[in-house]
Amino acid sequence: MSRTFSSWLSGPESAGPSHSDTAPGQSLGLPSSGPGSLAPTGRRMVALALDWLMAYGLAGLGVAAGVVTPEYLATVVLGVWLVLGVAAVRLFGFTPGQYACGLRVVPVDGPGPGVGVGRAAIRGLLIALVVPALFADADGRGLQDRATATAVVRSR
Repeated sequence: MSRTFSSWLSGPESAGPSHSDTAPGQSLGLPSSGPGSLAPTGRRMVALALDWLMAYGLAGLGVAAGVVTPEYLATVVLGVWLVLGVAAVRLFGFTPGQYACGLRVVPVDGPGPGVGVGRAAIRGLLIALVVPALFADADGRGLQDRATATAVVRSR
């Protein structure tokens, strides 16, 4: 008599109920595709890299001008990235890298006017810690977005 091993060899997906057919972000009231839908991880990573490169460029200008000593370059880059991100998200709803990638940050806990300074600062600090951004929920939002009740969505 042969035994079937497919129930445990196939992984947890085959043993339990199938996943729901809802698109990421629909539980937050966001559309499943197009403008306003949750941004894919790859596009968010490209936007972060662009913001980081911009911060390096601005800090490099500070080194070239003699305002910043090269020993503190990494700290200055982090500070420039954080200040630029908080100010841009508060004023415009997106960072320069997010703008280039067609993304924006929106609050998901109500129809507010935008992301406030406090939320933007906490979100930026959590992203700077790196680890919270590595963990995502079922919608694909990182811990920094869950903690600040925000989401990164497509703007176009």
